[in-house]
Amino acid sequence: MPPAQLAPSMEMFTGTPGERLRLPNGLEVEVFARAKLPTRHGDFEMVAFRNNRDGKDHVALVHGDVAGKAGVAARIHSECLTGDVFGSLKCDCRAQLELAIDTIAELPAGIILYMRQEGRGIGLANKIKAYSLQERGFDTVEANQHLGFDDDLRTYDVAAAMFHLLGVHSVRLLTNNPNKIEGLRSGGVIVENRSAIETEPNRHNEFYLLTKKRKSGHLISM
Repeated sequence: MPPAQLAPSMEMFTGTPGERLRLPNGLEVEVFARAKLPTRHGDFEMVAFRNNRDGKDHVALVHGDVAGKAGVAARIHSECLTGDVFGSLKCDCRAQLELAIDTIAELPAGIILYMRQEGRGIGLANKIKAYSLQERGFDTVEANQHLGFDDDLRTYDVAAAMFHLLGVHSVRLLTNNPNKIEGLRSGGVIVENRSAIETEPNRHNEFYLLTKKRKSGHLISM
């Protein structure tokens, strides 16, 4: 089925609580609630979504009016408790998230999808287990594989449905990960272009970033 047929009534969606998108593959995503969220970066709205796939509450941080708009600046950010909350230097997650929020706050409109996909989908406890393997010399890919997981378990069909439900016609994606582009396009989201989102590496995450570039195909300039 062509991607455009995944959400035939996309133009009807406005991100209003109660709106629901059902896809032929059985996935159902619903706008559950939304509320204003003033932050130190600027004024946003938080939109909560629920779905029947993973049982997790994913959210969108929305700046400005995005419904019915094309070329909306957007970022898909996977949850990282160690980085986003505790400021871990082992990754670049918090730095990327803050850069994305600051960038979008300066624009008329934009969206950050915060996806509950900790540890590239393996979960928090397994992520900490992978960290312990990295202390023994494994890189991030090898650690996941040693635990019996693929390099990256994340999928982007729920994220694509969230964009549709927000009424977005197309996005300008802030990402270094080509898998996110392909995942959104497979879900019927038009990705007009990509902008890199790179931050200054440190001695704790330099090898992590090189592994993302060399083994995971991330578009990083280092």
